[in-house]
Amino acid sequence: MTPVVTLDGPAGAGKSTVAKRLAARLGLSYLDTGALYRALAFVLDRGGVLPAEGPELLRALEALHVDLREGRVWVGSEDVTEFLRSSRVDSVVSSYAALPPVRDRLLDLQRQQARSGGLVAEGRDMGTVVFPRASLKIFLTASDEERARRRFEERRLRGEEVSMEVVREGIRHRDGQDASREVAPLRPAENAVLVATDGKTVDEVVEEIVTLFRKADCSSA
Repeated sequence: MTPVVTLDGPAGAGKSTVAKRLAARLGLSYLDTGALYRALAFVLDRGGVLPAEGPELLRALEALHVDLREGRVWVGSEDVTEFLRSSRVDSVVSSYAALPPVRDRLLDLQRQQARSGGLVAEGRDMGTVVFPRASLKIFLTASDEERARRRFEERRLRGEEVSMEVVREGIRHRDGQDASREVAPLRPAENAVLVATDGKTVDEVVEEIVTLFRKADCSSA
């Protein structure tokens, strides 16, 4: 069985950065599930499809084809990568991700990525729903203030004018939506290892997980 490492956690915990570097360190593929949900949210929102179950949503989902190619995210023939971290997508992605038809649409696509080799998958329900038999499950955590600071820096570097309080409130809102949704709420898997990222460099977090990976003997899983 090929090794699958899952990294779950709230917004701003450092999942994407850590997962990319961890995948490179272990020689495994990287699956950015958040980008898949953001791609669907971006296209649905742009097309005026409301985040509500119904025939319109089902028709729109059937017509969408999401693909990951060389670090880029494509919806049909359109590369949507540059649009996925906008404040607009930040504000709507949880509403779409909470819908069962959206999650069902992406579930098989996510699992298919693990069939061709080992994988580091990051998201919010990787260890609980998508890969329940993963070799190693990590739940990344960080304080609210640290997560807000990271998101503020990300948006500032993108040239967005936004206050820390707006970012902080956005994270609180996202946390509430992710934790309270009926389908696949954000929570650690029963056998997940909690790794706090406050005060640590990315490399320190990666090395901590590599040590856990070796102790679990995932390389021979």
